[in-house]
Amino acid sequence: MTSRSSGAGRPAGAGPSPAGPGPHGTDRFTTLNGLGAHYVEWGEPGRPALVMLHGLRSYARTFDPLAARLADRHHILALDTRGRGDSDWDPSGEYYTEAYVSDLEEFADRLGLDRFLLLGHSMGGTIAYVYTARHPDRVTAAIIEDIGPGSSLTGAGAERVKREVASTPAEFATLDAARAYWRSVRPGITAEALESRIRHTLRPGTCGRWLWKFDLHGIATARLDPDPARQVDLWPYVEALRCPTLVIRGGASDFLPAATARAMAERNPRVRTLEIPGAGHYVHDDAPDLFSAAIEQFLTSPEVSR
Repeated sequence: MTSRSSGAGRPAGAGPSPAGPGPHGTDRFTTLNGLGAHYVEWGEPGRPALVMLHGLRSYARTFDPLAARLADRHHILALDTRGRGDSDWDPSGEYYTEAYVSDLEEFADRLGLDRFLLLGHSMGGTIAYVYTARHPDRVTAAIIEDIGPGSSLTGAGAERVKREVASTPAEFATLDAARAYWRSVRPGITAEALESRIRHTLRPGTCGRWLWKFDLHGIATARLDPDPARQVDLWPYVEALRCPTLVIRGGASDFLPAATARAMAERNPRVRTLEIPGAGHYVHDDAPDLFSAAIEQFLTSPEVSR
């Protein structure tokens, strides 16, 4: 664990965000599979550890509000996955589940996380399913936000994500233009979540323009890869879960069908599902108070807290 990153694999200017560092948590750096990795730490070591994993084009500090609510009871570690936030870009373009899971395995080993809770949104949820199923001795409980078997492969949500990834602008003339873009693809986002996204996904370019902090080309290439060998069938991992697992679905989400959420609970009695009305795919942004309250209730339930 170090206080600064090597910067390998990242473009010049990728570090500072336009509005400066977030107000909560401590920024940390380490190395995972040869790439510099950034994570944010809240709470005191020795408390129950909770690792948080963000989605496809997101970042560790998307969980700032939730972490602030839980930091008095948990030791929270939110990771910028490779190619996002202040973590290094991968020059080989390995933005696939196996690479992410390998990074998480090394992260847990490096930080000595023998037993911990695991939360993942969307892509982070895929990582969480796979890691939890493979390491039942380490994950005490899992929280999955709005993803299940088939979500990334077929259906309206999967097609929407593919369209968005394929058509994302490479840069913006102003921060207001970037805000308008995020509003166009995330109409339900709160004002606070929008400003967090502006702060942590953009970096200054030349001539006053703004560029993405994440590896737009590499991530898009991997997400649009048609090779079936690169696709992950999550059903075997869902069925293999051996810890209490909460799956939170946005009531207005097009990504995790309600029928799939029900089927997961039917196939594995350790899985419970919860739907938050009106929220879309980004439940933690669209309904932050309800999302946090649901997680607090789960974490203090007898099956998790014992």
